[in-house]
Amino acid sequence: MQLFYNKDLTENDSEIRFSKEESKHIVKVLRKSAGDTLHITNGKGWLFSAEITLADIKNCIAIIKTSELQSKRGYKLHLAVAPTKMNDRYEWFLEKATEIGIDTITPIFCDNSERKVIKADRFEKILQSAMKQSLNCYLPKLNNAITFKEFIDQSFEGQTFIAHCEETDKKSLKQKLKANQDVTILIGPEGDFSTKEIEQAAQQNFSPVALGETRLRTETAAIVACHSVAYSNES
Repeated sequence: MQLFYNKDLTENDSEIRFSKEESKHIVKVLRKSAGDTLHITNGKGWLFSAEITLADIKNCIAIIKTSELQSKRGYKLHLAVAPTKMNDRYEWFLEKATEIGIDTITPIFCDNSERKVIKADRFEKILQSAMKQSLNCYLPKLNNAITFKEFIDQSFEGQTFIAHCEETDKKSLKQKLKANQDVTILIGPEGDFSTKEIEQAAQQNFSPVALGETRLRTETAAIVACHSVAYSNES
């Protein structure tokens, strides 16, 4: 199944008009014609089935036949991950986390962060592409990048963890996770969180956790955390 994305589509709409770029892809690349069925999501959980009425490479039109709200997971996962020095590594994390299952992503700037600028528009496109590829109808929310201190000073629902490499008393994330509870996890930059940041997180009730026996890259740690949460919630 090929899944298309239109953020403005609602369950009350009866017709969809595709952009020039999508119209060309539908008609010229996928070779769809009038009468063929397309599947679309608005990223808010709705899956629409539509029948093409006008197969025009510049203005493809389809009528909505069915709309169905897809069920949500029993938990919400929020990862706050420091941007990596190489953008493509962070983009890889965004793609794979979307495929595995994640609800919210916040880029955080830390004391040891080498990158202080992100490409939000580029990141958003990667999330959309990964959502469509994995046939997921919920688009993860990408928050604006903020500092570590700004992030931990917020209030959070459910369990909160900080994954770091310092030799302190900490348990495995898998041991600490509880099923069907919202989870927020902090993942630091290549140079890890500073001692000050680890102490600040502890003051805000973020429990320190380990993600395995070896030292992981930022993007790898984020994926391990994402998968650990998904695995612990499997029935």
